[in-house]
Amino acid sequence: MNDSSSPKTLIAISLVLCLVTFSVALLQPSYLGEYFYLGAFVFVEVMLVALWRFATRFFPVLIAVFLWAGMDVPLEEVWIARRWFVLGIAAIAWFAIYIRDRRQSFSGIHLTALVCVLSAMISALASSFPQTSVLKALSLFLLFTYAATGVRLAVAGREGRFFHGVLTGCELIVAISAVSYFIFHHALFGNPNSLGAIIGVVVVPLLLWGTFISQKPNLYRRRLFSLLLGVLLLFASYSRAGIVAAAISCTILCVCLGRYRLLIKGTGAALVAALLIATFSPMRSEESGSLLQFVYKGAQENGVWASRNSVWNQTMISIRQRPWFGSGFGTTATNYDTTNVTTTTGFSSSGVSREHGNSYLAILEWVGLLGVVPFYALVLIVVTRTTQVLLWLKHTKDPFSPSVPIALVMVAGLIHAGFEDWMFAVGYYLCVFFWSLAFVLVDVFPSARPSLAFSSPTIVSPSPGNLDLAMPGR
Repeated sequence: MNDSSSPKTLIAISLVLCLVTFSVALLQPSYLGEYFYLGAFVFVEVMLVALWRFATRFFPVLIAVFLWAGMDVPLEEVWIARRWFVLGIAAIAWFAIYIRDRRQSFSGIHLTALVCVLSAMISALASSFPQTSVLKALSLFLLFTYAATGVRLAVAGREGRFFHGVLTGCELIVAISAVSYFIFHHALFGNPNSLGAIIGVVVVPLLLWGTFISQKPNLYRRRLFSLLLGVLLLFASYSRAGIVAAAISCTILCVCLGRYRLLIKGTGAALVAALLIATFSPMRSEESGSLLQFVYKGAQENGVWASRNSVWNQTMISIRQRPWFGSGFGTTATNYDTTNVTTTTGFSSSGVSREHGNSYLAILEWVGLLGVVPFYALVLIVVTRTTQVLLWLKHTKDPFSPSVPIALVMVAGLIHAGFEDWMFAVGYYLCVFFWSLAFVLVDVFPSARPSLAFSSPTIVSPSPGNLDLAMPGR
């Protein structure tokens, strides 16, 4: 079903499902009290919403499904399994639409991504858990397929509306998270590092950019308030990787736009926010009430890298034991941890994987020295494109290009991935969002002046002046 599907058909289907649900509620009310059946009904409803306007709604639905599966909320278990079905629908349907329309062509980044999938498949065959590893490689293929087709077609020609929706989503995440963490004291994202990841890599950089391009006073004040709440949430997570990633990304944006005074004020505001969190929501450590909490996280005697040294060392041991083809994409099985490994099936990583503390080391362990080359090449392409955008931004001082917010997320994500292993973990929502934007960056890349352009050819995007993100209806 494509974007031209008849609304009447979908309305008819919705009415039939409502009638079925009502009948079940009358005849078998116990069914609606069980997670399986209730989750099935919710799943069908969400899919209908996504299919109603396929091109514009499927991406936010996909991100929402992966977020739902990764948060501590009702029906979380339902979406943990069904998220793969949603991703499969996205990849297959959008690939078919892409082949039919052929509005855009594939380029080097897409070929590199395909080689990455082949590399993951080869390493999966050498894994101690080939079934799980092959399924994980398949999930990577589905993600890259959707990112190379569906997301690109969804953004093309409607960049303003797309990023307005992304900014609105960031504001919603901040509002819901603030209520959950500050009022109800409920860890919505579970692990504090997960809160720091989404706030530091996505929310704070994008909301700062959103304040720069807001042309209406009310919109500016609303986004600024959300940005301040986001900074408080970021420090409340005590995630050093998220804090560093957001700080560097925001600093680069201010420097490229020549907003040095704002950078100084923002640094002061961030220090005040950190002091407030350290005072009123301190960690249980000797440094409680001190900014040192954000540096040592209660383990000052062990040094700054206390929480990372052990996992980094384990990863290096695994790489030395299986250096060429790795342990299998998404799986780990080495001599020192085989006692903790259990047989598993499906996409689940439980029992066949562990923390690595670095996405680049994680993929090296999974696919080995031979298989990691295309993955590092893919990252290098993203780094190169992002650098080109930032050089263009520093020269033009024009924040309205749709490539700017993507570059900010790329910078924050590439830095954050050096301390957390999510970059190629397809089940994690941040991985889906990051690679979706990375593939879009190729299409919205601004036309660069000869003095700033690299030797590689660039794709000219629509005129940045036409991107009015403050007025999404245009």
